[in-house]
Amino acid sequence: MAETITRGTSETAISKSGLSKVLDVFKRLVKEKPLGLVGLVITLILLFTGIFADWLAPYGMNEMTGDFLTPPSAGHLLGTDNIGRDLLTRIIYGARVSVIVGLCASGLCQLVGTLIGMVSGYVGGKVDLFVQRFVDAVFCFPSLILVMVISSMVGPGLWNLIFVIGITWGVITSRIARSATIAVKENMYVQAVVSLGGSSWRVLTQHILPNIFPIIIVQFSVQLPAIILTEASLSFLGFGITPPTPSWGGMLSLGGRAYMFMAPWMAIWPGVALAIVVYGINMFGDALRDILDPRLKGTGGRYGARARKKPRE
Repeated sequence: MAETITRGTSETAISKSGLSKVLDVFKRLVKEKPLGLVGLVITLILLFTGIFADWLAPYGMNEMTGDFLTPPSAGHLLGTDNIGRDLLTRIIYGARVSVIVGLCASGLCQLVGTLIGMVSGYVGGKVDLFVQRFVDAVFCFPSLILVMVISSMVGPGLWNLIFVIGITWGVITSRIARSATIAVKENMYVQAVVSLGGSSWRVLTQHILPNIFPIIIVQFSVQLPAIILTEASLSFLGFGITPPTPSWGGMLSLGGRAYMFMAPWMAIWPGVALAIVVYGINMFGDALRDILDPRLKGTGGRYGARARKKPRE
């Protein structure tokens, strides 16, 4: 009975500690990083739009209204495309694609990169040498070209695109987790656990992973806009989301490019949506990195005011 009470109390304390850390990060974001706060708002709007697209869209995803190449008006706030589909509806549903691809591919990328980097950095020796030479070989190819080649082999589609981007980027970015693992491995408490007979699994999961987790979170937020931009680029080139599923890159490629001069709104609005989302998430990721980086603690971050020095006595 006493163990149950103690366990419940400790779990409650851990949850409160985690909540207090989140609130502390949010307070610093509000006070020190106004652009980061704007980026957070844009990110939340993107998530909200993607989740509730069915209720926010004024028309069906592929509904043909009968108004062809109509400029922005009261009935169609952003105009219509060449076959009469409402552009606002298409952009809203395109936000859902960006949310799914961005979150899932970024999560898979961090999972693959963290696993490869931790094992490579902790084991070292010939394993590290072999893994890093493979990473170097993958890193030699431009990431977009490499993803295009693999996508052409596995075929287009939402989930194929997620797996291709996530695994490819995970291999490339595994160096970050590897370098962090090597730095943590040299600490005395890790060596003490090893000397006391702690297993490699225990060292990796209980001592190394918690210490590099802030780096993983920041890396996730930084790679999210890049992956969204990669998905748009692949869809623009015909290797991503297949029509008629709306994608901002596909909208720029198909109707936007063909009717750019006749109906410029078909290219303007998807490009504006993509630019705003990538800018907002970049600002949020940059602010989060400055806040969570212990080397910048107390300095106000990269763009904030530096801490005031105490006057000499």
